[in-house]
Amino acid sequence: MSDEYTVAILGATGAVGTRLIQQLEQSTIPVSKVKLLASSRSAGKVLQFKGQDVTVEEAKPESFDDVDLVLASAGGAVSKKFLPEAVKRGAVCVDNTSAFRMDEDVPLVVPEVNEAALYNHHGIIANPNCSTIQMMVALEPIRKAFGLKQIIVSTYQAASGAGQSALNELYSEAQDYLDGKDMKADIFPTKGDKEHYPLAFNLLPQIDVLEDNLYSHEEWKMIHETKKIMLGDMNSPEIKVTATCVRVPVPISHGESIYIEVEDKSATTEQIQQLIKDAPGAVLQDDPKHQVYPQPINAVGSRDTFVGRIRPDLENDGAFNMWVVSDNLLKGAAWNTVQIAERLVADDLVRVK
Repeated sequence: MSDEYTVAILGATGAVGTRLIQQLEQSTIPVSKVKLLASSRSAGKVLQFKGQDVTVEEAKPESFDDVDLVLASAGGAVSKKFLPEAVKRGAVCVDNTSAFRMDEDVPLVVPEVNEAALYNHHGIIANPNCSTIQMMVALEPIRKAFGLKQIIVSTYQAASGAGQSALNELYSEAQDYLDGKDMKADIFPTKGDKEHYPLAFNLLPQIDVLEDNLYSHEEWKMIHETKKIMLGDMNSPEIKVTATCVRVPVPISHGESIYIEVEDKSATTEQIQQLIKDAPGAVLQDDPKHQVYPQPINAVGSRDTFVGRIRPDLENDGAFNMWVVSDNLLKGAAWNTVQIAERLVADDLVRVK
């Protein structure tokens, strides 16, 4: 078994890809070589890894020869095309797209919640949706202590969740609005739908396409990913989950208003606050007397998930509200991906040639 790893980053030049490079630099993974892969349009660009210039290569099946770990964030179609090829060549892949999340044979992992699922991987591990990840970090300690009957979540999701081009569009729209010009919308609410609307100074209650059941695909993902991560079954009736997902004109960091019902109605606000305080990856910011609560602007650049405004439902015993914020590009994407890779290395779950 090698003591060092060759790591490929697929989608290295994107908003998440550049953060994957940074998080890998700061990780505990001993890296002997890094390969930066992207589309032909980005091939030839020079990026840095630990102070060394690395030239971006066009992704091809043979790019994954002699690679031990692949960290992927280049879109679902790209992952479906290349990750099976990487696995054939002996690599273990951590994928930050939706391509494999609902595959029964692919673990969907938030390390603070279900690290044990990594032992059942067959070469590909899926990184959950960004909005699901932060909710899992906040709710898992509560589920373990008091059980969960129901989750009702409303999200306030940042523009960067739709990629760098979407973030650029938000900035452009905002400037046009301030200059008294018409705002041009080409991306929001989603590239995959007919109509496009400005996000700047606006709220859009649609993320991803709207399904026939009246839910958006983002809402569908939150519901079924939660069940798969917590219960191992994407359709489990054990916890009832529903979601409303809204895109907001915030550059980075998602906010979530979460309502839960616990099984043990003896649970108190103080006990839940203590659980959050002690939970790995979570930070309690909850001091109403001094207006201390999580804010997206303060979460940018942090790997942690911030939880506050924890309070009981005054009309229903065993029910609580809370507010959860996290950097969607770090814990919601790049850091959770690298964190999974760290656990694979630490648990000796990487097949090295």
